[in-house]
Amino acid sequence: MASKAAVAAVDFTRLYASLNLGKETVAALQAFRKRHGDAQRVHAQLNAQPSSVDFAYYRSILKNKAVVDEAEKLVKDFKPVTYDVSGHIKAIEAFEVKAVAKAKETADKIDVELKDLQATLANIEEARPFEDLTVDEVGAAHPRITEAVETMLKKGKWTVPGYKEKFGDLSLM
Repeated sequence: MASKAAVAAVDFTRLYASLNLGKETVAALQAFRKRHGDAQRVHAQLNAQPSSVDFAYYRSILKNKAVVDEAEKLVKDFKPVTYDVSGHIKAIEAFEVKAVAKAKETADKIDVELKDLQATLANIEEARPFEDLTVDEVGAAHPRITEAVETMLKKGKWTVPGYKEKFGDLSLM
């Protein structure tokens, strides 16, 4: 099945390290993997147990042989009901294919976004401190600021709207 191939393709250590998942998410993933491993072990143990009944043993122990004969007859005549699940299996496999493709697409998007964020972080780390910037450099980076200042000067406005409300009046007079 595709799910076994997908599980084999997932490198959980890389997943935990590179995606910077939260502690709760990593703990939930690890708990889920542990429960899955436990369920697989229990399943293997149950499959290893014998599933046949020794009717001769019960005949030798029980006085009422008719009960054992009837139980043996019922077991021999038992025919389990069979269901055609091929349609369900095909639907599940189609869903798995779509889910794996969507997961790969999401992983690719996350990788691109991580690269962008790392580039942004590198730009932030390499940027000069705010105190070292000049007015000309700020104006060149954002021409709208220069336009807004020129407009305010032409209209005779010497204060920034909302500044006093937010920061208070710092004048000494």
